[in-house]
Amino acid sequence: MRRPSGALSPVRALLRGLPTLPAVILLAVFLAGPIGYCVYYAFTDMQLTGAGTTRFVGLDNFTRAFGDPDFLNAVWLTLVFVIGSAVVGQNTLGLALAVLMEKATKPIRALTNGVVIAAWVLPEVVAGYLMYAFFFDQGSLNSVLGAFGLPQQNWLYTMPILAVCLANVWRGTAFSMMVFSAALNDVPQELLEAAEMDGAGPWQRLWRIVLPTIRRSIMTNLMLITLQTLSVFGLIYTMTRGGPGNKSETLPIFMYQQAFQNSLIGYGTAIALVLLVVGALFSVVYIRLLTLEDD
Repeated sequence: MRRPSGALSPVRALLRGLPTLPAVILLAVFLAGPIGYCVYYAFTDMQLTGAGTTRFVGLDNFTRAFGDPDFLNAVWLTLVFVIGSAVVGQNTLGLALAVLMEKATKPIRALTNGVVIAAWVLPEVVAGYLMYAFFFDQGSLNSVLGAFGLPQQNWLYTMPILAVCLANVWRGTAFSMMVFSAALNDVPQELLEAAEMDGAGPWQRLWRIVLPTIRRSIMTNLMLITLQTLSVFGLIYTMTRGGPGNKSETLPIFMYQQAFQNSLIGYGTAIALVLLVVGALFSVVYIRLLTLEDD
């Protein structure tokens, strides 16, 4: 039987795949391996201290989680944190800064880029400490409010989830701004000029021309910042440690507390697996929306 024209022999196909073998091995060892262990431990009662043996418990960890009010509270706060600081905050502010930078003078553009990107490149713990110093009861925010005679409060105690959302917006907006700045360069200037000559105002040009043109960049940016925000740990832990009580306890914080403070590795790993599934679902939704754009 003759091989179809253009088809590679098995040996040649294997030889062509050899250069990718080191990458496949590294992915298997450092990505697939840990995920496999994570999946296994999620179905056990493994503990750091106490029990000498580890037993397979099936779905008990997941049943316990979805019946735990603290876990459900962490899920709710994670959704608030992701939607507030990423989907709305970083995405909207990043787009606004990118549009404004198009019209700004060169010195203003350089200054704004420097300030915004400086917040982004800071280590998460350092950014968390700076935001703690800004929001706590004797911090910079209350000093400014007091100077204008406005009421002061301990923001990390009264509105902790709002404080960490604003901190994450401050730290992560630079990424969205750079994505949108690159996307705006691809908007045809002749379309904008023609719309302006037809009497379209700035808002109409933004809504009818700019946003439809860069919609793929918007969806890609949303997917990336959503996945990044789902895994934020150091920023929140440095600012509030999930408190007061559990008022800013997102899933990564809850997972850490169960696994390493309560020594419940099996239960904490089950929560980590739930977080992994949530991230995968967000990815599937965004990728599906991008596919619909192509159709």
